[in-house]
Amino acid sequence: MSALGATSGEAAAVETATPPPPRGLNRTIRGTQAVAGWLFVAPAAVILVVFLVVPIVLALFVSFTDWSGLTNPLTGGAHWVGLDNYKSLLTEPGLTQSGFMTSLRNNFYYVLFVVPAQTALALGLAVLVNNRFLRGKGFFRTAFYFPSVTSSIAITLVFMFLFNPSGVVNVLLSKVGLHGPNWLIDENGLFQVVAGAFGVHSTPGWAQHQVLGLSLWDWLSGPSIGMCVLIIMVTWTTSGSFMLMFLAALQGISEDLDEAAAIDGANAWKRFWHITLPMLRPTLVLVITLGLIGTWQVFDQVYLLGPNNPTIPTPAYYSYRESFANFHFGVGAAVAFLLFLLIVVLTVIQRRLLPEDIQS
Repeated sequence: MSALGATSGEAAAVETATPPPPRGLNRTIRGTQAVAGWLFVAPAAVILVVFLVVPIVLALFVSFTDWSGLTNPLTGGAHWVGLDNYKSLLTEPGLTQSGFMTSLRNNFYYVLFVVPAQTALALGLAVLVNNRFLRGKGFFRTAFYFPSVTSSIAITLVFMFLFNPSGVVNVLLSKVGLHGPNWLIDENGLFQVVAGAFGVHSTPGWAQHQVLGLSLWDWLSGPSIGMCVLIIMVTWTTSGSFMLMFLAALQGISEDLDEAAAIDGANAWKRFWHITLPMLRPTLVLVITLGLIGTWQVFDQVYLLGPNNPTIPTPAYYSYRESFANFHFGVGAAVAFLLFLLIVVLTVIQRRLLPEDIQS
């Protein structure tokens, strides 16, 4: 025992006597590690700078010019116009302002209908396929998710065949004595159609005042009939992806909580409203945030429904049309940055109104 104690004591003494490494050596090691880290990150950083940061900076520069896209904007091919492009979109009455505001109006109603609908549908589907008594869960999960992985172009073409004047939808409506509209190019607003059903067929005097290039009646008309088709299509298409997020969150909730509430006498609705839904709050915030961002960027379905379709232009499509059809790349770039600022502001407001913290 004494020999063992002596050996341990000698080892401790040796360790205590070992001097710490020089401070300069530590700095050298940390510097070498930092350089190595930057070398590993450099390829990805260069790609991001070249293909993301530089195009954004160039687009911001173009938004302050009258570039037509036919010359090199960096060698005198574009004239500096300052804030003129932004003024023509926001404050100067004309076709540019009315077109941009129409696209904002359309996209606003699109967001207003799609985000709640796809969130509610995704949550309902997730609760359904998470039911322990449901048979064939794999089939239903695949069936509900399948539209999300199908080409949006293919789905849009199918809906165009369904909702054309002689399509399946109008044929089914004719079977019950109803005459369906020309869905895809009907410019009548949904709220206008409802008002017409109650005898309001003309624009009220108070609704004729112009606000930002459009009349109040235009702002309050609701989504066009063509936009309603797009709303139905996108809600059905995107709900499957959000269903998987809700499903993963549901499977992370302990069944003991639900069973304890059931023992205390809570019915299924109370258990869902007071236990399940609060536990899903972080996922709910994520789904709403992703939906809000995605719906303000809708483009491909709008583009496919036709360049001359007057019912559903959105800011993203309006930016494309001004740039590549009218060769007003400065205006198109300005629209893109205004849309970016709008998305940031709305996302911040949404996160303030619906925080992730369950206790808030």
